Amino acid sequence: QSLVFADLTPEEMVQVVRYLQGNLGVQLVDASRAKPSDNCIASVDVQVPAKAEVLRFLDGGGARPPREALAVLYFGNQPDPNVTEYVVGPLPTPAYHRDVTVQKYGGKVPYHRRPMLGSEYEQVGAFLETVAFAAAPTFLKEVFEYDGTNVAFQTTAPHGFQSGDRKSWFIMFQNVSGFFVHPVGLEVLVDHSSLDISRWAVNRVFYNGQYYRDMVQLESAYVQGRISVEKVRKAPRDGDFSSMKPRAPSAALFPLQYEPQGPRYSIRNNHVLFQAWSFAFGMSVNTGLRLFDIRHKGERVAYEIGIQEALSVYGSNCPGGMSTRYMDGSFGIGRYTSPLVRGVDCPYLATYLDVHYLAHSHVSRISKNALCIFEQNLGSPLRRHYSNLQSLYYGGLVNSALVVRSIATVGNHDYVWDFIFYQNGAIEGKVQATGYASSSFLHGDGLRYGNRVWEHTLGTIRTHSINYKVDLDVGGVKNSLVAHDMAFEMVRAPWSPEQQIERPRLTKKVLDTEDQAAFRLQSKMPRYIYFAANSKNKWGHQRGYRIQITSFAGDHVPEASSMERAISWARYQLAVTRRKEEEPTSTSIYNQNDPWTPTVAFANFINNETITNEDLVAWITTGFLHIPHSEDIPNTVTVGNSAGFLLRPYNYYDLDPSIYSHDGVFFTSEQDFTACEINPIACLPKTASCLPNFPPFTYDGFQNT
Repeated sequence: QSLVFADLTPEEMVQVVRYLQGNLGVQLVDASRAKPSDNCIASVDVQVPAKAEVLRFLDGGGARPPREALAVLYFGNQPDPNVTEYVVGPLPTPAYHRDVTVQKYGGKVPYHRRPMLGSEYEQVGAFLETVAFAAAPTFLKEVFEYDGTNVAFQTTAPHGFQSGDRKSWFIMFQNVSGFFVHPVGLEVLVDHSSLDISRWAVNRVFYNGQYYRDMVQLESAYVQGRISVEKVRKAPRDGDFSSMKPRAPSAALFPLQYEPQGPRYSIRNNHVLFQAWSFAFGMSVNTGLRLFDIRHKGERVAYEIGIQEALSVYGSNCPGGMSTRYMDGSFGIGRYTSPLVRGVDCPYLATYLDVHYLAHSHVSRISKNALCIFEQNLGSPLRRHYSNLQSLYYGGLVNSALVVRSIATVGNHDYVWDFIFYQNGAIEGKVQATGYASSSFLHGDGLRYGNRVWEHTLGTIRTHSINYKVDLDVGGVKNSLVAHDMAFEMVRAPWSPEQQIERPRLTKKVLDTEDQAAFRLQSKMPRYIYFAANSKNKWGHQRGYRIQITSFAGDHVPEASSMERAISWARYQLAVTRRKEEEPTSTSIYNQNDPWTPTVAFANFINNETITNEDLVAWITTGFLHIPHSEDIPNTVTVGNSAGFLLRPYNYYDLDPSIYSHDGVFFTSEQDFTACEINPIACLPKTASCLPNFPPFTYDGFQNT
């Protein structure tokens, strides 16, 4: 049944591409070499059926919904260039396609909103090298020893200041390992809005704190000696200080985890079973890892949990840095999911799964070992008690949890995405950030915008905001939102009325509307907030699942900003809305390149509708402020750079379900705690004395890049 959520197979992708090539009546150029003036397929992904259809199939004995794909096409070769989305089906043999663009977005998607293809980046790179740089040969040769190969560039986004703009600052770096922290001081603003590449132009040039009309003016000023030149020491190919090559030889091996009797979880297609848990998983090309039909002890607790967006807002006194607001979903969090290194990115003996995607090409690609699943002993008790009062005993349970992980490398950032399943019925969503700190060239008042991390390198301040969609179904589809918290009350001690006691009491409130359930980023939020079921536990309480957020987010972009509505989900640490098929995501891949007229504005979801006894969705924003510092060289560490949320049972059960775990340990002072039948830990010398066969190390991450 979980296959209703499954990602497309490579064979299905082939069939969709073949169908579109033969049934749209226009020529489709392979996106990997398409010009802006061509028609092409930008991406193909699974179209997950409507929730009502899926639940009829899963729970009501209804028919399996038809399997369909969602194809995003760029139509540049027509009088009205636009982006069109088609649903194609039924798979595996497509026979129909329907245009869903107007239905989804209320109108056609203007062509300027399209995410940049890999081919467009290549075309801009060629423009810089053959046209822009050709206008300043003396400057480039003498200042950078430019030879056509030793400069790398990074683009900024969004591309301008108003709808229709496609003007991008390209920041120049030394082309060495870890180039992100090797800025050279040159940034070029390219207007690539025309569909005719020959009409692309340089709009402005920035070098070492000064702005120039174009590269011709820069060259002229340099030749006339009117430029303050800051020579950057040429770095070796390995990047020197930015190299991730260890500075120490390997020594004693670090600890390894293994499963003495093999994995205690099972994976079949896209379905996972682990103790009382079951769920389906998938990888969206845009938003990355997502889970469906999450059940504990056979009962669904969530229909969908998934990443929505990863936003970074930068500060700098250089133009590229100060105008950067990356929305990684537009680039493709799933598309940039990277192959995992066994033993470092995940435990050596984890289960590794391949991911197939089709984006920026007519041919599907495979990202080998891009997903890992493993059970992890967290090295601490989930619960325990040692009793030396009244009776003598010890009781405890090791905290062993199942982890589903992918790691996306989007430009300089690496995001480690985890969903973790605990034995007490809790689910954790967690993101850890690593990778390289993006940087600007240090000049002038640069230290107002970050820390100096190398000779000419300013580690620029940035916020990281991560948005998740959490569609909880607690005891059924219909839920309400309830807040519990505390307040102190002053009372006279009944046995001693002249004395006063300050006692905490429980406060309770049902949040009836979407407006009441939208909590601004830095505002105070009830500490216990939960989805409440229509059923009660044995003790008369509404069964619930609590949302607990861990976040160190920086401030949100001021709402007066012309582009704020495109990222208005980040206004809220939590917003709970009615679930609607027409509100499937909090943002859109088209918001990055036209945030001034957002294709999806999350703020519109919140319109004071009642949320009592309805199908509800929680939109969770978590994140952290990053002010890069010298310890971010060469690379940012995950420690302290993580955020996320927990979904915890709250009166959902009659007692802690982990008491039924097979891993529990209990013995009294009167028992022989060295006997296996009393204490399974005592058996370890027998049951866990044989090391498993470790498979040989392999890595396919450098193939087909």
